Amino acid sequence: MNNKAKWFRESKWGVFSHYLYNLQNSDTEKGMLHSKGIGNTDWNQCVEDFDTDQYANILNDIGAGYVIFTIMQGNKYLCSPNATYNEITGYKQGEACSSRDLIADLIQSLNKYDIPLMLYYTGDGPHQDEIGGHAFGFYDRENQNVSDEFVTKWASVAQEFSLRYKSGVKGWWIDGCYKDFFGYDESKLKILSDAVKAGNPNAIVTFNNGVDFKGRYSIHEDFTAGEVTEFTDDYPNEEQCDGSQPHLLSFLGIPSEFYEWGNPAWGKPGSKYSGEFMSSYVNKVNNAGGVVSIDVCTFRDGTIDQGQIEVLRYLSKINI
Repeated sequence: MNNKAKWFRESKWGVFSHYLYNLQNSDTEKGMLHSKGIGNTDWNQCVEDFDTDQYANILNDIGAGYVIFTIMQGNKYLCSPNATYNEITGYKQGEACSSRDLIADLIQSLNKYDIPLMLYYTGDGPHQDEIGGHAFGFYDRENQNVSDEFVTKWASVAQEFSLRYKSGVKGWWIDGCYKDFFGYDESKLKILSDAVKAGNPNAIVTFNNGVDFKGRYSIHEDFTAGEVTEFTDDYPNEEQCDGSQPHLLSFLGIPSEFYEWGNPAWGKPGSKYSGEFMSSYVNKVNNAGGVVSIDVCTFRDGTIDQGQIEVLRYLSKINI
């Protein structure tokens, strides 16, 4: 067993929240914008609307062992200030990185209940943004491989966050670190690993090499990324993971024509699983030595889809 990930294993299960410009602040995701119906606004206003105390209280109520929270994904917007990002891209503070440090506020609110915070980051940077993508040097995912220069520059942004939050961030789930599609290798993954552990050497990290990959991917990971499209009885064992903590990640939400963001139902409302199923499933994975992260529909104001809350309450006794 990975000793760094001991606390993670003992947490048993946690919540994953997508909080992004093109989700909570999208003019097409009408039902996702805000539990009170507020529409598209400036990104800074969106981030200001998130009530971290309310969010932490909900997680405590359902017994979540930890939370993984997105700091960015694909476009130029981040939910925290970052001078390194602004220096590289030329953006002024508040144009891409939010003025509010939402992550710092999350740490403070979650600490009241001793709920560990982990961050979602990516290996492909702001590739959807013309300015940011070209500034970092990765903007065509179909035809480009990541270079050492790109990874070093992009890792410097993560390093600033790590040095700021220190032990307040217990781990990192880093998406888009594909070996075959983007050319990631162990040397490039080490650059990212060193960066996110700069402020907290005990932070755990994983790199996502694609959906349904359950085994150990890198010598620099502490737990498996474990992204799957549904919770089934097919889950990794410790022998497959070769020293990496077994972990699975999928979503509760139900795809529909109305909710068009994401693929296939990340951050969506409703639940394709019952509380009884999820309780049984998480118990089975835990008994096999694994950990389960459950993606939920997180609203702009920090509330969570009520139906999903009721499902997750079935799991509350697991972490007692």
